[in-house]
Amino acid sequence: MREEPHEKGKTASVRLLLGGLITAGLVLAWMRYGAVLGNRPQDLAHADASTARMAPSAARGELTAPERLTVDIFRRSAPSVVNITTVAVREDILRRNVMEIPRGTGSGFLWDDRGHVVTNFHVIQGASAARVALADHSSWEASLVGYAADKDLAVLRIKAPKEKLKPLRIGESQNLLVGQSVFAIGNPFGFDQTLSTGVISGLKREIMSVVRRPIQDVIQTDAAINPGNSGGPLIDSAGRLIGVNTAIYSPSGAYAGIGFAVPVDTVRRIVPQLIEFGKVTRPGLGVQIADQELAQRLRIPGALVLGVVPGSPASRSGIRPTRRDPNSGAVVLGDIIVGIDNEKVDTPNDVYRLLDKREVGQTVRLKLKRGEREEQLQIKLAPFED
Repeated sequence: MREEPHEKGKTASVRLLLGGLITAGLVLAWMRYGAVLGNRPQDLAHADASTARMAPSAARGELTAPERLTVDIFRRSAPSVVNITTVAVREDILRRNVMEIPRGTGSGFLWDDRGHVVTNFHVIQGASAARVALADHSSWEASLVGYAADKDLAVLRIKAPKEKLKPLRIGESQNLLVGQSVFAIGNPFGFDQTLSTGVISGLKREIMSVVRRPIQDVIQTDAAINPGNSGGPLIDSAGRLIGVNTAIYSPSGAYAGIGFAVPVDTVRRIVPQLIEFGKVTRPGLGVQIADQELAQRLRIPGALVLGVVPGSPASRSGIRPTRRDPNSGAVVLGDIIVGIDNEKVDTPNDVYRLLDKREVGQTVRLKLKRGEREEQLQIKLAPFED
């Protein structure tokens, strides 16, 4: 059958319309596909050109001399640093049993190849048990050897094989300089084997121990010291121990740029006594003196003697304690120490600071205020245990 001319024109128009719709659909699909890929169709060629122009990765090259030094110090010192975990015993009254609960973590370091570990006293204070994790992540039950609370030092011991025990090299702190580089290794916030770097910011600082006794000649550093770093080593650029990280100054409780370390010269004097005797003997007079708070409340300059140990050098020298008058019941203040040798005593802490520099058996000259009079006595220092 033959089509009429007007039918031919109609068919061509339909075909043209369908072709246009199909083409538009393909373009729209292509644009959507490009959008899904994150590129518009016109951007693809540009992206290919950018990729072609991208420079190859450059070789790192050698580390700088300071970087090599830092890496070497960490590599040599880290095997001597340990992680300390403590637990406390709590009694469950309802179940009538005793539970061990985690108490906290801290750091420490190997002192010798016999398993002695040095840390802060406040790391193990109040704990019933402790475990020490070495750098190879092996864990060992620790026993307490001894502690010196007034210096915030303690010694633990583990029974690990000798080949696992790599003691830290011991340096000295008397010739340190402000500005020299230092390195702190520890376990802040539970992250083990962490290194922070800085400089010595100050020397001859004084901080208070957990028993409210002054620790003298403390090292101040800006190396980051956070909770968990306590008890870890402060190391010099020769890889030697120069201090034990013990405290931070921070209103928030986190690192604020000021950390403190007990100087290694103090550590070298205290730790051997703890290992041998389990305690520290220090030179003393045999007196109990009023604490700082009471002295400030009474507005007494110097160190007020509250009590005298029977048979002590102070007792034999006639130093008078604070007492009550048997007739009136009024409190009679004892002698007030206002000087030791040629140095002035303004506060009770000055007595601890000055005697800490003396030796057992050494004779000192005390300047006392007794009522309205001043007295001077010669006293031979005797050993006393903390």
